[in-house]
Amino acid sequence: MTKQRWGRTLFAVYGPTLMASIGFGAVIPLVAIQARALGASVGLAAFITALNALAQVMGDLPAGIVADRLGEKYAIVAACLIDTCTMAMVFVARSLVVLAIAVFLQGLTAAVFSLARQTYITERIPVHWRARAMSTLGGVFRIGWFIGPLAAAAVITRWDLITAFCFAGAMSFLAAVVTLAMPSLPGEPTGLRGIRQRQQEDHPATFDILRQHRHVLLTLGVGCLCLMLIRSVRQTIIPLWCEAHGISPAATSLIYSISMGFDVLLFFPGGWIMDRFGRWFVSVPTIAVMSLCLLALPLSHTAGTIALVACLLGFGNGVSSGIVNTLGADMSPSYGRPQFLAGWRVFGDGGAALGPLIVSAATALVSLPFASILVGAIGLAGTGWLARYVPREVVPDEAEVTVGAGGGPGPEPSGDASTRG
Repeated sequence: MTKQRWGRTLFAVYGPTLMASIGFGAVIPLVAIQARALGASVGLAAFITALNALAQVMGDLPAGIVADRLGEKYAIVAACLIDTCTMAMVFVARSLVVLAIAVFLQGLTAAVFSLARQTYITERIPVHWRARAMSTLGGVFRIGWFIGPLAAAAVITRWDLITAFCFAGAMSFLAAVVTLAMPSLPGEPTGLRGIRQRQQEDHPATFDILRQHRHVLLTLGVGCLCLMLIRSVRQTIIPLWCEAHGISPAATSLIYSISMGFDVLLFFPGGWIMDRFGRWFVSVPTIAVMSLCLLALPLSHTAGTIALVACLLGFGNGVSSGIVNTLGADMSPSYGRPQFLAGWRVFGDGGAALGPLIVSAATALVSLPFASILVGAIGLAGTGWLARYVPREVVPDEAEVTVGAGGGPGPEPSGDASTRG
């Protein structure tokens, strides 16, 4: 592939992602504030905010159908345009009901966008670059989520809170326009006529694909659920732990920012390690380190020790950027790939949504230190699970890989564990 074509492909992969994630990052922190401004109680505002994560989990399986029927390129365009419309709804009809609907729809569009983006990279990027491509995708999302709130702050300062939702809609629209210019995958429909013709083709049933590959989902998928659960609790438990120990909001923000710095800086080295040495050497050590950090958190009582734990959590989260998407791409079959990845994302998004809920419930029923120890223990169990089922070998280009009981690829079976890497 020429440098010009590589440049076009990379921009097509990461340009719309950066634009859309800036928009998402701009409004997600503002949802609760806007809900409160419209008269919602604190509990109702928190519920409306949580609708986004709930919708992503609920939207994962339908997203696979959408990507298969429209093709990855037009699925991304449709998701971005719908998100633009939802942000316009919030601006025009300023009510709690409309805000809740918009937040839920944004979660659904995020599920379609993420699934289509993962499938596009799986198809477009060579296998020996896959982990770096996926980890960079995670890094671009992080950069967008960093820029988004800063941009929203500038918009709010110049105009008002509700205008920030217009800004998010404009970023999604720009992402749709740029996506239209990106190269299509082989076999993807071109134009409305191509999309209509694709609807008449036979498409694999989602649950048939998931049933055929249930061994992968119930082994690696469960392990990735544990990993995402561990990774998701940091943004909940660290601020709560700081507040419980009398650390000022400014110091808490600084601690979290330093942790995020490790997160952003280490995504590409993590991808390089995965491509060079194998997925096992990132997934297993990172979940182990993060689990031990959560077990050690109840022993930290000063700003310095809490910052140390937060930085180690950021280190683990940064190095493991893209690992779940990479493993899903490695295990996905060439036939029914969008449907398989949709089922795969249910485990990842489910773990991300489950983590804060476990922290909340365990804290309410027992205590915050118990919540940290409980999640750390789940992480250690997940470490053993991933150590057994994640392949140790580097995934060969266009090779058949399977999940073996001993942690690596085994001989190709005749049933559901056979997957294309």
